Amino acid sequence: MIYFVYIMTNKKGGTLYTGVTNYLIRRAYEHRTHAVDGISKKYNTTRLVYFEPFESIEFAISREKTLKKWRRAWKIKLIEQQNPDWNDLFETIAPQS
Repeated sequence: MIYFVYIMTNKKGGTLYTGVTNYLIRRAYEHRTHAVDGISKKYNTTRLVYFEPFESIEFAISREKTLKKWRRAWKIKLIEQQNPDWNDLFETIAPQS
């Protein structure tokens, strides 16, 4: 099974949410639709701007904890290294209907 650490935001340079999941499409969709009460609903963090795959849940959780301790500027740099325009990556991973 593959696990993902991901970062969601509401806009470029906006609120950042870091999480871990074993089903990235479902979890990003839950953020987009505000299916779960919490930060995604409160701050409208609906845009998937970064993710990393892991083969081990232990490594994924460790990475998530590390990123959550990072300074905001470091997270922004990480996002912009792979996604400089802060495009919504959900469109690239979700099947098109």
